[in-house]
Amino acid sequence: MNRIVDEAEWMEAHARQLAQEKAATEALDRIAADRRRLPWLRVKKDYRFTGPAGGTDLEGLFEGRSQLIVYHHMLKPADPAPCAGCSMFGDHIPHLAHLNARDVTLAFVARAPSPEIERYKRRMGWTMPFYQSIDGFGDDFGIDDGFGLNVFLRTDHGIMRTYYTSYRGVEMLGTPMALLDITPYGRQETWQDAPEGVAQDAPYQWWRRHDEYDAQPSAPSAARRLTSAQA
Repeated sequence: MNRIVDEAEWMEAHARQLAQEKAATEALDRIAADRRRLPWLRVKKDYRFTGPAGGTDLEGLFEGRSQLIVYHHMLKPADPAPCAGCSMFGDHIPHLAHLNARDVTLAFVARAPSPEIERYKRRMGWTMPFYQSIDGFGDDFGIDDGFGLNVFLRTDHGIMRTYYTSYRGVEMLGTPMALLDITPYGRQETWQDAPEGVAQDAPYQWWRRHDEYDAQPSAPSAARRLTSAQA
């Protein structure tokens, strides 16, 4: 058993621990600021996907928004044992209205045929957009036979790849804030260190209950987009 102490000693130990946690949070904020300034890679190929509504391309996955997070699920055709880790990540996904309010779309892709994907979504109780990737999309973006996550930005100059992570890099990405922190624009709150041209507003003010965003929209998404010159 850990030591049992009086309240004063417990508070002192807790203060030391909390100081470490706050330092880690501040370090993660600095890392996120650096991430938002990473160079971009233009997507040159025309990738195709299939969903419940039929075929689409990479731009279609954005659903009209400017930022896109794509999770590459390991679900294979006729998969007898879908990846438990990928499925746990699917269970992490928050209500997407909070991401959509910050001009972000999140989608899953896999190599399994779309009807099999839809069956697995129903089994898992998922509602996120989930597409069959019908070409080398995963291979071209660092996935191979594993799993991972890519972030893209739609600009006047084409679609840009802005970030990639895999394996333990996706473990903590289960909240709206953690997912926003890996996007080019971040949370778009005034306290964040963001690139020039990213519109920001006061922290907390854009938060809504997930069924209230349409009735009480936060700042227009178009206002957050970088200008053509900045992109």
